[in-house]
Amino acid sequence: MPSLFTRIVNGEIPCHKIAETEDFLAFLDVFPCAPGHTLVIPKQEIDYIFDLEDRLYEGLMKFSKQVAAAVEQAVPCKRIGVAVIGLEVPHAHVHLIPLNSMADMNFNNKLKMSQDELAEIAAKIREKL
Repeated sequence: MPSLFTRIVNGEIPCHKIAETEDFLAFLDVFPCAPGHTLVIPKQEIDYIFDLEDRLYEGLMKFSKQVAAAVEQAVPCKRIGVAVIGLEVPHAHVHLIPLNSMADMNFNNKLKMSQDELAEIAAKIREKL
């Protein structure tokens, strides 16, 4: 059965897309730790990030860096935090989280944001790419 993220890649589930290439996709987390919390994934479904072949792993990190720069310009923050946890969805992914304090990286305290709020943030980030 395809992962939630593969279903997003395939267009079966909508997302607030930030950026896309042939190999990677960045979109907003719908249950963010902080406004602008973005997920970056390889389109190929591989569960564990360290199982990615080197080319794909390096590409994911480079793509994440580009997306992080846009998030940082679009969302007021001190910096972008990066996390790779990999337990909640069996599809390798990088969390890019705008941080103003350590508390913003709390995965047990998710924000509830409307689809309109998410769409507005996604548009601001896309403008910075």
